[in-house]
Amino acid sequence: MILIGTSGSSKCDWQLIQGKETVLNLSSSGINPYFYTEDIIEVSVRSLSELLKHADEIEAVFFYGSGCSSKKLQNIVVRALAKVFTKSHIYVNHDIVAAAFATYDGTPSFTCLMGTGANSCFFDGDIVRQEVPGIDYVLGDEGSGAYFGKILLQSFLRKQLPPEIATVFEQTYNITKHDILQNVYMKPFANVYLASFSEFIHQHMDHPFFRVILKDGIRKYVEIYLESFPNHKKYTVNFVGSIPFFFEDILKEILIEKEIELGKIIKEPIEQLVQYHINKHYTTK
Repeated sequence: MILIGTSGSSKCDWQLIQGKETVLNLSSSGINPYFYTEDIIEVSVRSLSELLKHADEIEAVFFYGSGCSSKKLQNIVVRALAKVFTKSHIYVNHDIVAAAFATYDGTPSFTCLMGTGANSCFFDGDIVRQEVPGIDYVLGDEGSGAYFGKILLQSFLRKQLPPEIATVFEQTYNITKHDILQNVYMKPFANVYLASFSEFIHQHMDHPFFRVILKDGIRKYVEIYLESFPNHKKYTVNFVGSIPFFFEDILKEILIEKEIELGKIIKEPIEQLVQYHINKHYTTK
């Protein structure tokens, strides 16, 4: 058996594979070593009681997650998983690698990740290459859920929302400036908190105010994370995450404007990631 996990900051999807079949499919809270200690990650995984029944049968664990961008951070997750899956080989890598594997169809292409955070890479079937690394929501993540949530909250606090949108926003969330600043500056997982407001934007995406914000943010993403590759027009570009999935029409407008060829758009990479591993013969014999 092999276990495959892919995690953002808010949710982690797991699939347990035997041969070419999924025998278990479940989700847990997000696993991000920027925010969670080794012990907390271990507790989170141990809460999956159905999975623990198979722990001794799992020969390999392939985990891809937000925050797993360096060996130091990867090792936090490796140690936590090794305490649970004591007989398994543990492999941990960044979520952009999962996105690259999930969208790979045998030909070199670019993959853009636009979920809670933002990232991009080029994958030729051998090496995942990046030009502009993700630098998270404070310094970057243009075009991400956290980015759009930040723009919405800025507009709300500065009283720049159109009156009809401001009214609905206040009725929906009933939050104050104090609440927002507490969640952004005093509590953990500010990026997840900010990204949660992208749902409100999606619900009202046809309003001209949000159309402008979305076009501007997605255009910035393309200019920063994709046009940094000199050959970005030579290959197709795939997208992974909630932002391209829910705002597909706006994304397509920007790509046509930039003369960039669109490949796949997938919301969650787990299904395609599992298939990639099966195709690469990472199952037990």
